[in-house]
Amino acid sequence: MAAPPHDDGLALDAETVALDRAHVFHSWSAQAHVAPFVVAGGAGSTVWDHAGHTYLDFSSQLVNTNIGHQHPRVVAAVREQAALLTTVAPSTANLTRGRAAEAILAHAPDRLTKVFFTNGGADANENAIRLARLHTGRDKVVSQYRSYHGNTGAAVVATGDWRRVPNEYARGHVHVFGPYLYRSEFWATSPEQECERALRHLERVVQCEGPDSVAAILLETVPGTAGVLVPPPGYLAGVRAIADRYGIVLVLDEVMAGFGRTGSWFAFDQHDVVPDLVTFAKGVNSGYVPAGGVLIGADIAATFDDRVFPGGLTYSGHPLAMAAIVAAIGAMEDEEVVENAAAVGRDVLAPGLAELAERQPLVGEVRGTGVFWAVELVSDRQARTPAPASVVGAVKAACLARGLLPFVVENRVHVVPPCVVTPDEARYGLSLLDEALTEATPT
Repeated sequence: MAAPPHDDGLALDAETVALDRAHVFHSWSAQAHVAPFVVAGGAGSTVWDHAGHTYLDFSSQLVNTNIGHQHPRVVAAVREQAALLTTVAPSTANLTRGRAAEAILAHAPDRLTKVFFTNGGADANENAIRLARLHTGRDKVVSQYRSYHGNTGAAVVATGDWRRVPNEYARGHVHVFGPYLYRSEFWATSPEQECERALRHLERVVQCEGPDSVAAILLETVPGTAGVLVPPPGYLAGVRAIADRYGIVLVLDEVMAGFGRTGSWFAFDQHDVVPDLVTFAKGVNSGYVPAGGVLIGADIAATFDDRVFPGGLTYSGHPLAMAAIVAAIGAMEDEEVVENAAAVGRDVLAPGLAELAERQPLVGEVRGTGVFWAVELVSDRQARTPAPASVVGAVKAACLARGLLPFVVENRVHVVPPCVVTPDEARYGLSLLDEALTEATPT
């Protein structure tokens, strides 16, 4: 869809940037160096600014607009709910909330029977940690160094990347290395070795920490911001076995990977594992209204049948967010959005990125599934040296100049379009990325 022109588009873009720079404090940024990118509207896999410049959204914003921008069914549902009831206390029973929980659980394993709704992914992980600790009577949480679980007290300390370090105020967190064959911590040369050695490392850490002190193992099913690190076959099943062996709660973070992103409703569907708790947000309603939550196994839910769960949020199960969930899941079912994500990943992104990696000297590795891919940029393919920030910045600038909105993290370009992206849009996006890599390659 083309962007609607606006007579004062350039002026509105300038006003947007001026107001942003004057008054908005941005996350994860040195404020003096923020260069805001204006988005005024969007539809499907396309966004535009006020002046009418259009961009193919290969970022899904923050990898959350799985159903695309402005899906009419979801917009209509939010509008209809707003006319009926805009807000209600979480202690009440609300039909839209009940239907949202039912719609989510319809795509989850039978052992997951309840939903605790939150405002987003961070507080979903926060409450999953709380549930696990209270259920087990233990304290420690084991998570991975290459991970991101959110920016609240325990969630950010469970996070493994640099954002944890200035925020380490929560207790009881232990980190391990997960599988990442391209940059193996285990001197592995095959997926089988990487899997076996990563599992051995995890179990030894649990043993050394004292299994009776470990409440939960918290993992992103597919670490997203850390690099779209699809686990090798058998890894998650092996983690499940370790958790069972020591009576530990297995929490899978599906905030980014869930609801179609990997080409299945949940990423763990592809790995023959059923967790005890599942955290979600983002794709459950594509972020149209903030929402997240925890899917709770029956045994953990039963812990709180006669015991008060000491947690809650004013906007838990907010009606507008719940209406968006019901409509988004309904549209995804009826329009086969998850199946589309799987097909585009299999037929377009996988072969297209593999071919790009063969030709582009900046590309060290491509990896992913569904519409969840990472292109790792290197300055030396043999040594696998991460590309410097100047080169990565040049790739990003070249993408934007061509009308491609990328998701760039460290030395990677993540190819993460909406799950509704068409095969032609995906091919076009790859062609723009190809051109951008060619332009940015040092001579």
